[in-house]
Parts: sequence; C-alpha cells; structure tokens
Amino acid sequence: MPYGEESVAESEQPESRTGVQHIEVTPDEAGQRLDNYLQRHLNGIPRSRLYRVIRKGEVRVNGKRAGPETRLNAADKVRVPPLRLSPAPDPGRPGPDLVARIAAAIVHEDPRLLVIDKPAGIAVHGGSGVSFGVIEALRAARPEEYLELAHRLDRDTSGILIVARRGAALRTLHELLREEGFEKRYLTLVRGQWDLGHKRIDAPLRTDTRVGGERTVRVAASGKPSVSHFRPVQFFGRTATLMEVTLETGRTHQIRVHAQHAGHPVAGDEKYGDPEFNQAMRSLGLHRMFLHASSVSFQWPEGGEFSINTPLPAELAQVLDRLGTPAAAGARRGARAGRAPRSAAPRRAR
Repeated sequence: MPYGEESVAESEQPESRTGVQHIEVTPDEAGQRLDNYLQRHLNGIPRSRLYRVIRKGEVRVNGKRAGPETRLNAADKVRVPPLRLSPAPDPGRPGPDLVARIAAAIVHEDPRLLVIDKPAGIAVHGGSGVSFGVIEALRAARPEEYLELAHRLDRDTSGILIVARRGAALRTLHELLREEGFEKRYLTLVRGQWDLGHKRIDAPLRTDTRVGGERTVRVAASGKPSVSHFRPVQFFGRTATLMEVTLETGRTHQIRVHAQHAGHPVAGDEKYGDPEFNQAMRSLGLHRMFLHASSVSFQWPEGGEFSINTPLPAELAQVLDRLGTPAAAGARRGARAGRAPRSAAPRRAR
C-alpha cells in the first residue's frame, strides 16, 4: 500500500487508552534514563506525550515522582498511568546514507562498547523534530545487538560518543560519570584573546528556561551546580583562542554558556555566540560551531585504563590554518584582531 494511503487508513482508526502499567526494571535495563526506558517499553507513544506525563508527576519510580533524566536501577518498580494511544505514521527506518555514515564513523569497537567519532549536524537520537540519530542508525545496522548511549553530545558538536554494548557496561559508565571518574576533553575556538589563564568556571546553570518555545540555558543562582575548566592551547592574536575544556559536570550547553559567561563565546555558536565574530569566522570557512569532543579516558573498575582521542575534523583544522595566514587579515580586522601565528591541527593519539 502506498505510504499516503496507509497514513490515511491509520488516521481513521479510533483512539484507545492503555491501562495502568507496573514494570520492573531488569538487570540489563539498569542505568537507563527514565525517558529512554519508557520510550522503548511504550513503543507507539509519542515522546512529547511521555515527557508530559513524566513532568506532571504521573510516572512513579518506587512510588515517588521522577524526572526524565532519572537513572533506573535493577528491580526498580515503574508505574505508568493510563495513556491515550493515537495512531501515527510509521517513521520508517534511517536512510541507508545515514546508516553508512555512522558505520564509517566507528573508531573503536570491543565487546563492551563502541566509540563513534560523531560528525557535526547529526543528533545522537531522534526527537525534537529529528526522526533519526546516531543510535537509531546503529540499531538499524545491528538489529540483534544491545546498544545504548552512554552519554550525549549536542547535535552541532562533533567528536567522541560512546555507545554501550552490554547492560553491565552501561551501568559502569553511568556510575563513572556520576562519580567524576570519566574524563572528557573538548577543543573549542572562542572569541578574543583569553587572558584568564587556566580558569575554573563555577557557575550554576538553569536548563529549564524556554524562549519562544526553545530551550535556552542561562547562568542563574537557582541553577544546578556546573563546573568547567578552560585552558588556553593556542592564541590567534586578539582574534580568537583555541581552548581545551574539561568538565566536572555535564549540563546541557555547559561549555557554550560558560564560555559566553566568561566573555569569550564559542565561534560559530548561533545561539549563545557573537554575530559579528561568527560572520568574521564564516569568511574563513567556518560554517558550523567550533566545538569538538576530542578525548575520553576512564578506568574500568576491574582494572585497565580506557583512553581514546580523535583529531579536529578537517573543516575545523583548516579554519585554524587560515587564521594564521595573510588572507585572514580582513577577517581579523572584522573581528578587531591582530596578527596570529600559524596553527597545526591536533593529531590523533595512539
């Protein structure tokens, strides 16, 4: 049946409601976020509807209210209220181009995890207007495998993304993340000459603010504790500075908002950045946000260090090279800059 005809037929079906459901978390499911857990158990319920009932307190974990980010433990009891089922078109499967692109981005694989060098512009999962992301593409390529995101990256951020292949590995990684035993390093280009040295930014973030219906993160005393460490790596006169950033916490948009808070917004950041600076960087070929998750390291509890890093994508390395050439003079003037040394792109560690 053609897709259009199928959609019409489905839309004519009457709505129905589920009953109250009581679900017990299995050992293999432990460590998952509540929203992701429900999405997999309640296939066919729109994500927006799930978020609504969670935020209204209608979903209970062990008899208590829980937020969408709550991490579940084995044997937790999840109560799901009656939910209205409304037929929706089948979103289908990720396209072969996306599946092939993500498969090609795998840079490490072992029995416990996969490491993806995620390209910028691809979401880590579907939702919020995006049908498919990295995890859906991986599951389409490997339908028989257990695959769960260990952490997240913004859609416009490139770099290391870890996917667990075992429930036990997922639980271990989440525990390491909670206990600050999981070190993530980022490279970012910021506006201006960073003169703050190695700076620890401790500025709480509110991540629940919406402006025009769009989530906007801001520094606020009532926010969640958020700590970032910024270290200058290379200066480009007064135009820009290449920074290495490590995180003690992992709030939404944390690096971008902390950089803005310090007076040095991230290059190419259309949400929190400086439009004049972004325009100057576009003239040097920067057509995305300059933020790359460059390395991850941690210690497995039973012993053995895991460490991996990836170089800057070519399009970002080329911007650094251009910042140091005579051809960049116009852009430097546009950004009120001076001369800058030539840059070399970071290399992949072995």
